[in-house]
Amino acid sequence: MNTLWFGLISFGLLFSFINKSPETVTNVLFFEIEKSVELILNLIPIMAFWTGLMRIVEKTNILNKLSSLLRPFIRYLFKDVQYDVKAVNAILMTLAANLLGIGNSATAFGIKAMQEMQRSNLNKKKATNAMCMFLIINVSSIQLIPLNIIKLRADSGSLAPSEIMLPTLIVTAFSTMVAILLGKYFERKEL
Repeated sequence: MNTLWFGLISFGLLFSFINKSPETVTNVLFFEIEKSVELILNLIPIMAFWTGLMRIVEKTNILNKLSSLLRPFIRYLFKDVQYDVKAVNAILMTLAANLLGIGNSATAFGIKAMQEMQRSNLNKKKATNAMCMFLIINVSSIQLIPLNIIKLRADSGSLAPSEIMLPTLIVTAFSTMVAILLGKYFERKEL
């Protein structure tokens, strides 16, 4: 991957010198770095707030109550780990973060969920069905409130930044439904 990036950057620099405009590269480089830093600084408050809120939920008894409420759903999707409280709670935290559209915060919870599922995995070299289903659901990522997208739209000057909510909900619900169906199909096939 490093070779690829080095090649692309070298090709871009070479192309700028051939066209006798190396200043364009430096202008774009510094402008894009500034925009990237500004974007990160704008998203940090949202991520910090929701990550903190998720930590509070994790430390209180709310998560265990939610876990027992969602037991039939968990039993169907994650049969391998349905009785592992730590794994189920980590899965729920990840799903909740994704539902709120804060995928950046969901990453830490997702790693924790995978670690918890790996502890009960008998074959450490092969992913369990629960791990695969978790990954499938996490990647398709149904979102009720796409907070990061709404924030980006608001920062970009959108007059109605939350207009994206219904289309996002429809598309992500469909993608998650298809992902679960395909995951269950291949789970039963035992490749």
